[in-house]
Amino acid sequence: MDNFEFESPTHFAFGRESERRTGALVKAFGGSKALLHFGGGSVKASGVYDKVVASLDEAGVGFVPLGGVRPNPREALIREGIDLVRREKIDFVLAVGGGSVIDSAKAIAFGALYEGDFRDYTFGKDCKKPPVVPAALPIGAVLTIAAAGSEGSANCIVSLEPDNLKRTITGDKLRPRFAVMNPEFTFTLPPYQTACGLVDIFAHVVERYFTPTRDVMATDELCEALMRTVVAESAVVMRDPADYPARANIMWAGTLAHNNVCGVGRAQDWASHGIEHELSALYDCAHGAGLAVVMPAWMEFVMPADVGRFARFAEKVWGVASGDPASMAKEGLARYRAWIKSLGMPTTLAELGARSEDIPLLAANLGLRDGQTLGAFRPLTTADVEAILRLCALKGNR
Repeated sequence: MDNFEFESPTHFAFGRESERRTGALVKAFGGSKALLHFGGGSVKASGVYDKVVASLDEAGVGFVPLGGVRPNPREALIREGIDLVRREKIDFVLAVGGGSVIDSAKAIAFGALYEGDFRDYTFGKDCKKPPVVPAALPIGAVLTIAAAGSEGSANCIVSLEPDNLKRTITGDKLRPRFAVMNPEFTFTLPPYQTACGLVDIFAHVVERYFTPTRDVMATDELCEALMRTVVAESAVVMRDPADYPARANIMWAGTLAHNNVCGVGRAQDWASHGIEHELSALYDCAHGAGLAVVMPAWMEFVMPADVGRFARFAEKVWGVASGDPASMAKEGLARYRAWIKSLGMPTTLAELGARSEDIPLLAANLGLRDGQTLGAFRPLTTADVEAILRLCALKGNR
């Protein structure tokens, strides 16, 4: 296990009617006037918005609303939010929604305090590691979608315009001070959105699980338990969207998958996410759908780097009980692909609306230069990324 430092300060209010705590929590963490940030009409149609407003009113917390967050949160709205926070002298940013809303809120909370351009803290076209965010306004989240894990993470992903690039901003100052998590808010999600979330949660664990670091039994076991939980409960919620225990397990798994408790002390990969970000930036596809296409192809390409790790994945997560390591590894990948298909997720670039002729552009947009590589499990060159994308283009993703 590698040396590490880990900070996870988020206060979690989990369960039925937990949204009633929102206003008191904003006040407890120093907020007197909040930016109430949200997405489209669903948060209002579902009644979540009104419940949050009632809680803010009860606690005597003022607020200024800013809606309109879209999937793959846009730079223009972030800049609008930064200006609004400064103009209205807002001291707290409250996100009501899923990962895109929370990520947009994080960028606003940082950008409002930063005197320069918030782009300075994103991965640039040269793919260099961004600086760590030094400060941000306090952030809170009322979660309505179990997927991104942004309610407990130190990262946010933003879409830069007009570049058609998705880039990361990172730093522990971006971790929400609190997250309100009522699994009932996920009951009415469309099946496709639920499936995208399940794939995303699973992928966050995979990015940490496939590592060159040795002697990490504690976090290996955590990763495997989370992956098994997501797979088992996925069958329940796809059959009965209002099954509270299953929704609760998935929601908490989403947080544990991405607050880094199962990633500390080990090298993490993130190549699949990097490749997918170029897909969703260019085609505006759902992030989970893009990962459903990219991650199995990535696994097929990198498997020879450590067949034993893939054999363990097959045994511990998918119940492959016998065979030599190579055959077990292949069977595990086959079962992973079958699970993705069972959720109704896409399996090829074409199903995402992506074009094979754009593969060189997608790979080039990662900006790997001067010997730079992507990922840690099996470092990838630009040519490797193109090869993975070509696997993604195959019918049925093999």
